[in-house]
Parts: sequence; structure tokens; C-alpha cells
Amino acid sequence: MSDPDCIFCRIVSGDVPADVVHSTDEIVAFRDINPQAPVHVQVIPRRHITDASALGAGDGELLVRMVLAAQHVAASEGISERGYRLVFNVGEDAANTIPHLHLHVLGGRRLGWPPG
Repeated sequence: MSDPDCIFCRIVSGDVPADVVHSTDEIVAFRDINPQAPVHVQVIPRRHITDASALGAGDGELLVRMVLAAQHVAASEGISERGYRLVFNVGEDAANTIPHLHLHVLGGRRLGWPPG
């Protein structure tokens, strides 16, 4: 299932180029084009899901695979030992600009609190 109008679905299909850093049968991880930290990678499911509010009880395994992919990215980017942030944004007030479930992996510097 994909949405032809979704930029992330078009990245998954290969119609839009991206700097892919990790890929499995279910997950694609690529560098953000507007990074908010030295390491900023988006981890997305290949299947189109609007955002975290659209997840259901049957999506637990997908979430685990997304987190495992994020852990892999953090290790391969050399940020796993010092720390990194994982973020899901849901809706306009959270600055979610792409309506496709994505997990931000942010790191490579000390991140402030609150985020943003």
C-alpha cells in the first residue's frame, strides 16, 4: 500500500532519490534533507501509514522493526554510545509536515531540552 502523492512513498519506490543508509523488506532509513542535528535520519515503513495516531494493535512488530532499524542507524553513524533521540511527530502542532509515519533519529551533538 502506497500513496502516489506521498513523497516518502515515492522515496520507497525509487521515484525520488534519497541518501538511504539502511533498508529491509519493511523499512527504509535515509538522511533528512533539512537536518536538525549532525545525524538526522528518517526511519519509515515501506507501507504507507499516515502517522503514529493511525497505528493499531497489529502494528507492534512494525514498531519494533522501526526501533531496531533506528538502533542500527545509530550504531552505524557512531552515535549509539554517546546518545541519540528518537522522535515521532503527530499532527500539525507537532510540526509533522509529511503525512507518512516516520521516526527521526537525531544525534551527533548534545541535544537540548525541550527539543526544538
